[in-house]
Amino acid sequence: MNKIAFITGATAGIGEACAKKLAKLGFNLIISGRRKENLEKVKQELIANYKIKVLAIELDVRNQDQVATKINSLPEEWTKIDLLLNNAGLAVGVSAVQEGIIDDWERMIDTNLKGLLYVTRAITPLMIANKKGQIINITSIAGKEVYPGGNVYCATKHAVDAITKGMRIDLLPHNIKVSSIAPGMVETEFSVVRFKGDSKKADQVYQGFTPLYAEDIAETVEFIVTRPAHVNINDILIMPTNQASARDVNRA
Repeated sequence: MNKIAFITGATAGIGEACAKKLAKLGFNLIISGRRKENLEKVKQELIANYKIKVLAIELDVRNQDQVATKINSLPEEWTKIDLLLNNAGLAVGVSAVQEGIIDDWERMIDTNLKGLLYVTRAITPLMIANKKGQIINITSIAGKEVYPGGNVYCATKHAVDAITKGMRIDLLPHNIKVSSIAPGMVETEFSVVRFKGDSKKADQVYQGFTPLYAEDIAETVEFIVTRPAHVNINDILIMPTNQASARDVNRA
């Protein structure tokens, strides 16, 4: 029987790349995201290319009632979730804290922190009932250090790093592995969202060096999920070769 993975933020970028990688490994997938058309496109591509079962759920992780209702009403065959990939997340704006835009703060806190908690709270009881499971949280270099204009985004990712450690302790008696992956600069839609659609500014983030790509993170997920049962990878910090810290990048 194929294992089942639940992926948040699966409509593009890291989430989509991880879906393809897990499908290649033979997982059946529950993919979720806010963009219905993108979600359906990813679903059809996965089914056609990997011959697996895919359940697509239009889901905004910020909506606790929606998260609980949709996960609690999963068909029986989809409740034995082996892997939860908490990928949904974003950065919005680069304002200094004294000039911060409250709506930007709320979006980051609600998505990166509360959304991850809502999904985890709904799925972990299913894993506990199955007496096994694995959770991978996508954090960030911003969860290890801070940088100008990153105040609230960095705070959310630091919080996810702490929650991951707490999860690992809480779920230890239930045979549930908990890991985190903290990437440096990855060229996805991330910067377009951060700069609110300004593609010129977004492109400048990755100029002059080779950043990470979504597939690099997917390969890291593959490494974690293919370890033997007695091995857990607690935390991986993965950076482009030309990036030494959140701020230090060697550009051509």
